[in-house]
Amino acid sequence: MSATGKNPFQHIVEPLDPKNSNQQFFNLLNLGDPRYERLPFSIRVLLESAVRNCDEFLVKQSDVESILNWKQTQTQTVEVPFRPARVILQDFTGVPAVVDFAAMRDAVKKLGGDPEKINPVCPADLVIDHSIQVDFNRKSDSLQKNQDLEFERNKERFQFLKWGSKAFKNMRIIPPGSGIVHQVNLEYLARVVFNYNGFFYPDSLVGTDSHTTMIDGLGVLGWGVGGIEAEAVMLGQPISMVLPEVVGYKLHGTPDKLITSTDIVLTVTKHLRQVGVVGKFVEFFGPGVSQLSIADRATIANMCPEYGATAAFFPVDNISIQYLEQTGREREKLDYITKYLKAVAMFRDYNDAAQDPDYTQVVELDLSSVVPCCSGPKRPQDRIPVSDMKKDFETCLGAKQGFKGFQVAPERHAAVVPFHFGGKEYILSHGSVVIAAITSCTNTSNPSVMLGAGLLAKKAIECGLSVKPYIKTSLSPGSGVVTYYLKESGVMDYLSQLGFEVVGYGCMTCIGNSGPLPDPVVEAITQGDLVAAGVLSGNRNFEGRVHPNTRANYLASPPLVIAYAIAGTVRIDFEKEPIGENYWTFLLQGLDNSFVFTQRQQKRESSLKSLVHTSPSVYALYDTHVHTLIIMICSDVIQSSGFIFSRSSLGLSDSLTPREFNSYGSRRGNDAIMARGTFANIRLFNKFLNKQAPQTVYLPTGETLDVFDAAERYQQSGIPLLVLAGKEYGSGSSRDWAAKGPFLLGIKAVLAESYERIHRSNLVGMGVIPLEYLPGDTADSLGLTGRERYTLVIPEPLTPRMVVDVKLDTGRTFKVRMRFDTDVELTYFHHGGILNYMIRKMSQN
Repeated sequence: MSATGKNPFQHIVEPLDPKNSNQQFFNLLNLGDPRYERLPFSIRVLLESAVRNCDEFLVKQSDVESILNWKQTQTQTVEVPFRPARVILQDFTGVPAVVDFAAMRDAVKKLGGDPEKINPVCPADLVIDHSIQVDFNRKSDSLQKNQDLEFERNKERFQFLKWGSKAFKNMRIIPPGSGIVHQVNLEYLARVVFNYNGFFYPDSLVGTDSHTTMIDGLGVLGWGVGGIEAEAVMLGQPISMVLPEVVGYKLHGTPDKLITSTDIVLTVTKHLRQVGVVGKFVEFFGPGVSQLSIADRATIANMCPEYGATAAFFPVDNISIQYLEQTGREREKLDYITKYLKAVAMFRDYNDAAQDPDYTQVVELDLSSVVPCCSGPKRPQDRIPVSDMKKDFETCLGAKQGFKGFQVAPERHAAVVPFHFGGKEYILSHGSVVIAAITSCTNTSNPSVMLGAGLLAKKAIECGLSVKPYIKTSLSPGSGVVTYYLKESGVMDYLSQLGFEVVGYGCMTCIGNSGPLPDPVVEAITQGDLVAAGVLSGNRNFEGRVHPNTRANYLASPPLVIAYAIAGTVRIDFEKEPIGENYWTFLLQGLDNSFVFTQRQQKRESSLKSLVHTSPSVYALYDTHVHTLIIMICSDVIQSSGFIFSRSSLGLSDSLTPREFNSYGSRRGNDAIMARGTFANIRLFNKFLNKQAPQTVYLPTGETLDVFDAAERYQQSGIPLLVLAGKEYGSGSSRDWAAKGPFLLGIKAVLAESYERIHRSNLVGMGVIPLEYLPGDTADSLGLTGRERYTLVIPEPLTPRMVVDVKLDTGRTFKVRMRFDTDVELTYFHHGGILNYMIRKMSQN
């Protein structure tokens, strides 16, 4: 990480403290280039990394010049390398990475190489936060029971991870129960400025979770990448990226006191979706930023994938330093962080317009224009003012099947189904809330909204209100700090009385770990074919993700989750149909932004200590969780992370009970299960069938088969497969199995109108060809049915983003663009994927 004699920029190194020559840094101001202080702050981080790591091999002086010349090169598709300071992983996407490392060691050993060479070079932290499920709720012992069951289900995975923490150098495992990965990153892992053997440089990272961008709210540049790409970074490879455009997002005005950070981020999400920021950085500036706490900024940065940007950067300012102090960082660290960032002109004063850099484009938001809102029923960018929720849901009910439609016949809009629960009769109808979850990384660590929810609960209890007992309520805080201040402020008891007991410290309902609904509820939904609703304070609400039985899912602030839980339906206008007293009166009394927590993050005691582990350099891969592997449809539909329902379709052992099936996410070390789980989401819409089902038509016979079974037959016949898709193919989570699974099904290429950034990268990493229609072309405009045979003409030599021919067996030819965006990606393709490339490279060294 430190400078070497080979670095041509060694001359700009100087001591951070003139009295201490052992503390050094690359002073970018010593470049003497006036372009530097006109660069966006996020681009300055890329520049510093290029300067510090310049070796004229992986990083060249020409790369430094390209970044310095960003104002011209930003629109020229210029490729530059970036070496982040660290990598962060969560267990759903991190376990496959460790499995791949273990498999690569085995492969290198078979090739006669040294398996010990397969080792992280870049520091990596893996936080176990995606395994816990909401099996128990509404009881004071729910947390303990869910954690016990988590260990029972995942013992094998945790044993494997413990082996990995011992076998691999430079890798830390943060145990279950510590908190959600992004909150742990904010509170505990973030350095903001690295001090590596007395050498200072900006903290930066990539992560195997798409919401890694949450750390951007603290002024640490980071974004999500595919698990496969993260593995290459861990092995010392720089990320090859196209130098991005940077959209400046100016915040001004003062939000109304009823407005939460959730309302702001949902407004920003819809706005930036309309602007179009895919593949770009967004950098926030303006006097409005200084009114936002780090928790508020982190909330906005968290949903960066939902508005499509690569990063959502808030440069460090005094509020950032105050947060670091509040979360227990030592004074010595605070001093050198501030000193370093000011020395390299990376410290921000949002009220000083003279500091504003150049941007590709500037868009603005007046915070006073933000209104309370939700998003849904199927996508996070579909924002709805709370005042319009009832009307919007009823419109969606009868609209054509799609992102804003359920296609329910008009005569069934008023359908009701009675059922019994706990000895009493209840009624469900379209829009009935059956899941109400204060969950996910987006909101559950923000004191203003969490305390607001608690104070709203207090008011509700005082007014004699309650939540119907069949509604699955849950509270999964971002970390123990949240529970601490909820208890210390006196609101935890009121949340518990409404059924919002703490159920776990992890990413739960938002990723599909919502657990089962009561049988009578499921039966009533099924009997009436009802569009039941889930309301959650999350960031993802794609159909089939939250729960199979909630077709309508709405993202909302924690106070709104409480309100809709009490109401029991989303078909309500709170201004005209108040719950108890007027909802807005409740909310006004509930929100309190003055609370400041100072409790330092509790020490994380490892729950993994009790697990037996082995310590050889090569791991014996075994059983049902870990198998060797070397090698808009959203990624949630391509590869689910939720429940496993069927034993037979997944090849699970007869000795396992249904409770032990676990989730797809927890089985990501097992290629056999994950291949069968690919395109197995019940909400998959296949145009061959013109309905929702995890099935397709096997063309040689015309049979309707499960996708896996059809793919198996095609592979037995030696027929490679192609996916025809629409816009934003692969939107959703950064799961690498959404690319690995199709690869194992024999899919050689995908042809889509556009791609989600991380998913395209994952396809490249697996050697699957991402093809893109030329502007104006679609499957419909070209008359493609999917029943044709396609021949892709690949010329040599290939160049990035090359236009090539596709020939049909009908005799017709049309052109598409190959979305290999850089020369490095073409190298991976020629080797059959990034892992094959790395194995060959490591075996030769």
